[in-house]
Amino acid sequence: MVEHSGLDIMCLNKYCNSSSSSSSSEHEKKTFTKIKLNLSADYPRKSSEILSGQYGTNVLLIGLALMLAIAHHGPSVTEENLLSFITCLMIIQLMWMMWYIWIRDRKSELQTEKDVHATTCWIRGGLTLLALLSLIMDAFRIGHYVGFNSCVSHVLGVYPVVHATHTIAQVHFLWFHIKDVIKNFETFERFGVIHAVFTNLLLWCNGVMSEAEHFLDNHKRRLYAQGYGNLTIVHSEPDCNCTTGACSMFSNSLYYLYPFNIEYHIFVSAMLYVMWKNIGRVIDLTSNRKRSATKNQGLILGPILGLVALASTIGVLVVYVIHVEESLQMRQSAISMFYCYGIIMLVFMCSAGASGLLIYRTDHMPTDTSENPSRQLDTELLFGSSVGSWLMSWCSVVAVLGSTSSPPYRWTNLIYSLFIILEKCVQNLFIIESLYRHRDDREDPDLPATPKIFSVTSSLAPPYNGILNRAYETPERDCATMDSEQVESGQVYRSPRKPSKVPLTEGTVAEPPGTKRQILKNIAIFLLMCNISLWILPAFGCRPQYDNGLEQEAFGFSIWTTVLNFAVPMNLFYRMHSVASLFEVFRRA
Repeated sequence: MVEHSGLDIMCLNKYCNSSSSSSSSEHEKKTFTKIKLNLSADYPRKSSEILSGQYGTNVLLIGLALMLAIAHHGPSVTEENLLSFITCLMIIQLMWMMWYIWIRDRKSELQTEKDVHATTCWIRGGLTLLALLSLIMDAFRIGHYVGFNSCVSHVLGVYPVVHATHTIAQVHFLWFHIKDVIKNFETFERFGVIHAVFTNLLLWCNGVMSEAEHFLDNHKRRLYAQGYGNLTIVHSEPDCNCTTGACSMFSNSLYYLYPFNIEYHIFVSAMLYVMWKNIGRVIDLTSNRKRSATKNQGLILGPILGLVALASTIGVLVVYVIHVEESLQMRQSAISMFYCYGIIMLVFMCSAGASGLLIYRTDHMPTDTSENPSRQLDTELLFGSSVGSWLMSWCSVVAVLGSTSSPPYRWTNLIYSLFIILEKCVQNLFIIESLYRHRDDREDPDLPATPKIFSVTSSLAPPYNGILNRAYETPERDCATMDSEQVESGQVYRSPRKPSKVPLTEGTVAEPPGTKRQILKNIAIFLLMCNISLWILPAFGCRPQYDNGLEQEAFGFSIWTTVLNFAVPMNLFYRMHSVASLFEVFRRA
């Protein structure tokens, strides 16, 4: 009897153990399947992102390796080799853009989602203007090639033709497809978009190298005139006579157009990078809405001060470029004038940015934390491009404090460098605070106010007594909301909407903008014009860092020119990118 019951207990334990082991195995199998599904869903996208990023990085590094070899001026690698490589990259990008447009036109019945934050019409308009100036530069290159075609490589003639075609096709692509959120052929499109990103980056690097070499040669000529005879000046003109008589005009005009071509390519690469980040992205319709521009009332002080800064900048540029080529005393006075002008400009900019931050601190508005690749890239570019100017400024501080000579601009150089560091910190904070500011459009005084007593909604809707009756909600209002969301997200399925015949009364009258908004708009437009002024000076030849001699005495000619070749292009991009960001702040303030 005892043995029988013990056997039953053993059998029962065996059954329980087998059932528990089977249930645990099934649980482990479900967990493994879930992990496998999660990995299989995310792994291809991450893999294609990494592979395409590595492909683009290596394309850029190949071009940089060719540029470094050309900078050595050795016989093994020539400029024609670099231009041939860049031409092949542009042709590949042209083929990809043609294929992309052809596929979209072929499947026109499919609605492509749009990221409304990817770019704006005014940015594309500005890029179109820069592209037109780049086309003029290509025309000058073709004219220069025609004059020397008997003794130069045919690559110098093919390159500007391909670059002009590439520019026209790329502007068309930016206007009609840059906001697309790609959901088909994602892996292939990732490689196509990243190829376009790094092709434009390589074109930017090529323009930066050519411009830096031009300024360095001019600096060497000035040093040679002062008695430094151990410097090598590279002559870039071909060893034959020009057949048109306009070759020198074409050659000299190119360097005035390089700054616009450089900014064009770096901005295009940034916009294409946003498109690459948007591939396969799930758009949140609640955050994918355009923020409407506000009214521009009360704009007086900001534009006036900005125009004064711009006019004074042009005067300083003309005087500096003329006097820096003259005697030592005139050159020192021109450098001192530049630093005094820069200190005054930076003091006003720091004050304006700090005032804007103070206004934001008094407004306790929440931060907009929605996903926005374009805004995130703006923030990263502001910080990244500030590094070059900060490096240059701290080098100037070290050089001034450790210098044994005492030119008249020594201490103004120190003050100017410190204000450059401070101004960029304050301006970065102001721009980022503005871009991440969450604005409630329902409380926007520039938009129609919320309907109150005399509004259509309050006259039609029943009073709220604790019960929400959805039958009283008007279907036209829901359709209007859905229609606006679909239009802004790119999914346009319009349905006719009946206009309301009920007149709107006091509830929809817009209130005048507040004092804080007027101040912020004036600050934004003033900082915008100041950044344009500080971009014009180094872009067109006003670079006292080459001419004051303090940094060159502390770091040596080679090290200091290397620092400048890195820092000056970054500073130029920072100023132009700040202009674009501040204009967006001005529109949304």
